[in-house]
Amino acid sequence: MSDAPAVETRAFDTEVHQLLKLMINALYSNREIFLRELISNASDASDKLRFEALTNEGLKGLDQDLAIDVSFDPASATLSVRDRGIGMNRAEVVDNLGTIARSGTRRFLESLSGDQQKDARMIGQFGVGFYAAFIVAERVSVETRRADEPAAAGVRWTSTGEGEYQIEDIERPEQGTEITLTLREEHRDLLSDWQLRRIIRHYSNHIAFPIRLHKPLAEDAEAAQEEKEQQETGPELVNASQALWTRPKSELSDADYTEFYTGLTGDSEAPLSWAHHHVEGSQRYSLLLYLPSSAPFDMLINRDEREGIKLYIQRVFIMDAAEQVVPRYLRFMRGVIDSADLPLNISREILQDSPLLKKIRATVVKRSLNLIEKLAEQGGEPWQKFLEAFGSVLKEGVIEDFEQRERIAGLLRFASTSTSGDEERTGLDDYVSRMQEDQEQIWYLTADSLQVARNSPHLEAFRKHGIEVLLLTDRIDEWLVGHLHEYKGKALKSVARGKLDLGEQAEPEESARKLAGRIKKALGGRVGNVLPSHRLTESPACVVADEHELSPMMARMMRQAGQEVPEATPNLEINPDHPLLGLMDAQPEGGRFDELASLLLDQALLAEGGELADPAAYVRRVNDLLVAALGDSDRSEAVEAAS
Repeated sequence: MSDAPAVETRAFDTEVHQLLKLMINALYSNREIFLRELISNASDASDKLRFEALTNEGLKGLDQDLAIDVSFDPASATLSVRDRGIGMNRAEVVDNLGTIARSGTRRFLESLSGDQQKDARMIGQFGVGFYAAFIVAERVSVETRRADEPAAAGVRWTSTGEGEYQIEDIERPEQGTEITLTLREEHRDLLSDWQLRRIIRHYSNHIAFPIRLHKPLAEDAEAAQEEKEQQETGPELVNASQALWTRPKSELSDADYTEFYTGLTGDSEAPLSWAHHHVEGSQRYSLLLYLPSSAPFDMLINRDEREGIKLYIQRVFIMDAAEQVVPRYLRFMRGVIDSADLPLNISREILQDSPLLKKIRATVVKRSLNLIEKLAEQGGEPWQKFLEAFGSVLKEGVIEDFEQRERIAGLLRFASTSTSGDEERTGLDDYVSRMQEDQEQIWYLTADSLQVARNSPHLEAFRKHGIEVLLLTDRIDEWLVGHLHEYKGKALKSVARGKLDLGEQAEPEESARKLAGRIKKALGGRVGNVLPSHRLTESPACVVADEHELSPMMARMMRQAGQEVPEATPNLEINPDHPLLGLMDAQPEGGRFDELASLLLDQALLAEGGELADPAAYVRRVNDLLVAALGDSDRSEAVEAAS
């Protein structure tokens, strides 16, 4: 036993205290989820006991009758949830209920803003479900004992949620945990058998352990008869308790699948689609996969957290499947995998090298992509919701999964010069079907935003020739095109890199080459080459990267991420037919010509969404040119007036 005092008062961590205040003051409209979270925790504790009992001799035989008992008493305004799971010792109680160590509370608090502060759907995503008890309770008591420790190792934890908690050692003959809530007056309407039955069936119907509801004894004369009836019939079994994924698909309705999804994920929105498969033969497993309707707020940031698909072995929860079963680019998938052939005492190291797990992973990828392809074929609002929520994440598959690269690429959608509005998107197959007869490349342009892309000077020649260009504006698109070099035999090529060849092109005149040389001399090392352009029809100039250099957008993103970026100078292409270039050509060397050359380069960089090395110098040049132009205009008007 611990040498700690028998009774001790401790303060919560600051983040836990913040969370408790939030629970008590801001989540009344979602109050029912407290019971879902407590039952889910009890189920996890029972799963953990069954798992540890496989290898821990001290737990052998203790993993029997692993039910979850819910009891209530309107007279004392209490509600209890009891399990016979793994339980906790004193150190684990402090670690799990009083500190930030494992609860994920900080990330949960950081995620809340505005209306999200009333969104309880996220509670279960952060492991802070226990604290949901304070939504309805004025006092919470936890009595627990770890299953492999003696009765004298029991612990009682109590708190009113006011910033501190009490912890003491107790004698507890039973293993597991009992949580008792004293409900605040405004929530005591929950203390009825029909209310609790409704909540349990709504949120926890498919928990793999029996959930038993114990009715309170009647008072006075009715007490003896009520007690006799309850002893004869026992508590009411509320949930279905059979794992839904083990049942034949013919027995299940859409409502069954949706209800199970809600209980599994805590998501109040129905899934977009699902797939249920039983694989028989030499290797047997069941697979139930869901496509959610919306994404967790941190899905793009936390690429390594794949807790959506749970791995069971013979209905014993083993782990959140993580990378052994779910690739990063499918981390939005939700569901269950249950294998009958993996050994129950499997370790994470064996799991990593298991041939069956590799086969299951391949099946997860195949079935997930099947679901997405089917959704794409159906189109409409569900498909648009998927693209908005998960389209950027799916693009990671092109980078990470060489085997499925082209299949994933066919599911991606992009804006293009042939689409209108900010929402309309096209796929690569549609693009290829619209290509001109002699067109060999899939042309694309990367940019920081759709507006910048649509206004890019690089598109001018393509509009003139009627060639469609994909407009790629997701941050990941630069990495995407770095790995997707071709699609169905058509090479992907940037309109802003290398030499442009759109068919017959006249050689630039000698005067244009000379002007380009003068501009190169004026700009010096700020540019690589200066060349007359075949790209431009309206703009005076544009910057062009060499074929194998980083694009300006990629260089900016790398700098923003704190990475070193190789030094590279852009090439500048000029439009000799533009009036500004004609005026420049008439200027003598130095002076205004040099200023115009610098202005030309700065404008070309800005048009691509780039950053200027010296914005103040650019503003000064523009102002000087405006003053000179307006001064000349005023003098001309004065001369005309005098004459």
